[in-house]
Amino acid sequence: MEPDSPADAFTAADYAARMAAAAQSAADAGLAGLLIAPGPDLAHLTGYRPVDTERLTLLVLAAGQDPVLVVPALEAPDAAGAPGAPALTLRDWADGRNPYAAASPLLDAAGRFGVSDNTWALHLHGLQRELPTTSYVPLTDALPMLRAVKDERELARLAEAGRAADAAYAQILHVPFAGRKESDVAADLAALLRVHGHSQVDFTVVGSGPNGANPHHEAGDRVIRRGDMVVLDFGGLKHGYGSDISRTVHVGEPTAEEQRVHDIVREAQQAGVAAVRPGAACQDVDRAARAVITGFGYGERFIHRTGHGIGVTTHEPPYMVEGEEQPLVPGMCFSVEPGIYLPGRFGVRIEDIVTVTADGARSLNHAPRELAIVE
Repeated sequence: MEPDSPADAFTAADYAARMAAAAQSAADAGLAGLLIAPGPDLAHLTGYRPVDTERLTLLVLAAGQDPVLVVPALEAPDAAGAPGAPALTLRDWADGRNPYAAASPLLDAAGRFGVSDNTWALHLHGLQRELPTTSYVPLTDALPMLRAVKDERELARLAEAGRAADAAYAQILHVPFAGRKESDVAADLAALLRVHGHSQVDFTVVGSGPNGANPHHEAGDRVIRRGDMVVLDFGGLKHGYGSDISRTVHVGEPTAEEQRVHDIVREAQQAGVAAVRPGAACQDVDRAARAVITGFGYGERFIHRTGHGIGVTTHEPPYMVEGEEQPLVPGMCFSVEPGIYLPGRFGVRIEDIVTVTADGARSLNHAPRELAIVE
């Protein structure tokens, strides 16, 4: 279990408030309750971060009922030590017993429940065997904004994670690129994130030359060469909250075309951030960034959404994508990361995490966005 930030730990009262709000949101959405499996939802609601296994662990929330966490007996001591444990009741079950028989009395036998997206099919089928008239809907469909609006202490942690990612970027500019494998630079990035306090590194994309045209390229054995454009996209968790930053660097001096493409992406990224304000739709951010790239003739080469939410995971709702009409609300945090990808040649992406404020946006990343020259 990752420790809370020592400066400002979440309390049992904080977790109790989150669980109560989630239960009420479920009721308002016409659900009988929520079933929360190990993963980001459970971490957010209780502070408990167990390893997800075939043994059933399930938080049951319903308006008007006390929260109950069903856990394997051998894991009950760990669950009891979670920061949110004083705000809930533990119900354990022993190996050799039916865990679904322990959970089913807590559920409305004819209810429709919101379930964590990552809940094992094994467990849903087990519950349905006990309660055949229950039904289930993923939380991304039922309550997509459950974790979207952050409080001040969550925002402080996200800002701290952003500063750590900025610091890692500042240092990576001084390591050798030319003549080394992408995987070597990726290892440097992972190490730097840990040096700056990350307990978990989720990804270290290093896409050099033509590999940069693949937005999710996994750093591999390609040797970086002088003249390469290199996309860097990296992040993870610090004190339980995420970082995610992208910058594009060049090994030696860029060509005029490479500089121009980078300048276009930088302008698009600034336009996306400028579109962030309370009441604007998520798709407005995507449209603003995409309009710049399309206006310069590269619209077909911007092949992904403009952004994704971030919190206790590095990817979560809301999503900045065409068709998403969810209004932006102060406290939401998400990436703004347009890109241009030229197959067989190079790619460019620039990404910051921003939070919605009362009158606009505040960036949680402050690393320079200019095209940096590395050696």
